[in-house]
Amino acid sequence: MSILTISRRYGSGGREIGQAVADLLHYEYVDRKRILEDLGKEGQGWEDFAKQYDEKQPSVYERYKWSFRGFVALNQAQILQYALRNNVVIMGRGGNFLLKGIPFAFRIHIKSSLKDRVERLMKREMLSAENARWLIEKVDKEMGGAVYLIYGGGWDDPNQYDMVYDTSTQSAEEIIAAVKAELFKRDAAVTERAWQVLELRALAARVRARIAIEPSFPISALDVRPKEEGLVEYGILVRGVVYDKSAIGRIQEAAKDICGEVPVEFELQYRWHPRLGEWHFR
Repeated sequence: MSILTISRRYGSGGREIGQAVADLLHYEYVDRKRILEDLGKEGQGWEDFAKQYDEKQPSVYERYKWSFRGFVALNQAQILQYALRNNVVIMGRGGNFLLKGIPFAFRIHIKSSLKDRVERLMKREMLSAENARWLIEKVDKEMGGAVYLIYGGGWDDPNQYDMVYDTSTQSAEEIIAAVKAELFKRDAAVTERAWQVLELRALAARVRARIAIEPSFPISALDVRPKEEGLVEYGILVRGVVYDKSAIGRIQEAAKDICGEVPVEFELQYRWHPRLGEWHFR
């Protein structure tokens, strides 16, 4: 009943470890390919938007676009929906941030020395040492920038994880065994209270995604979260800034439709910024 999230340095061997854990424990394996397939089912060209933005640091122009904020919201909602299915390995996608505080989620980061990463990439991708090093540095920069922009935390900050493993000093077998043991321990942490916390987060993410992907909703700032973690009776709080008063009612209806009987509170403000247009969204 536990969840494993894996953030990894490019070329560290983290992907192979994630696949091995999933195969060993018969967990569902959720990676970039799976998420892109899911986004494709959403229509409106979301699979193409995902390929454009995924694991890349958006430009100053891109980060203010409707499609970028929609991509982020959809990605987060999908990750939390997979988490609700339990017994799942989630590769990257900010899972460690989204599942922080969930006691049955084990959030790990896998790193390796630059030398080992270069050698691994040379062998796997048939690259020269120079090209492998260039690609690693490029991916590190893009991934680090994207994670910080979306979550406000460092991709390589050990404080953002429950455990950090180093494939330069530990074998894949040792790491897999340690992860397996920890996941079994975390099975005992699946309580009704912890489950409600995850369910409410997932619901808030669905509401956020529904609002964010609708191009007719003129939102320039949006925040949707549980009023109190795990307390369904307090419901969801939707806060935002719109630049068209007529859209407020439609946004409220969309949120209520998703929440059903769960209470929803709104703090939607109207501001007109004729020169700035759409502004900050996270």
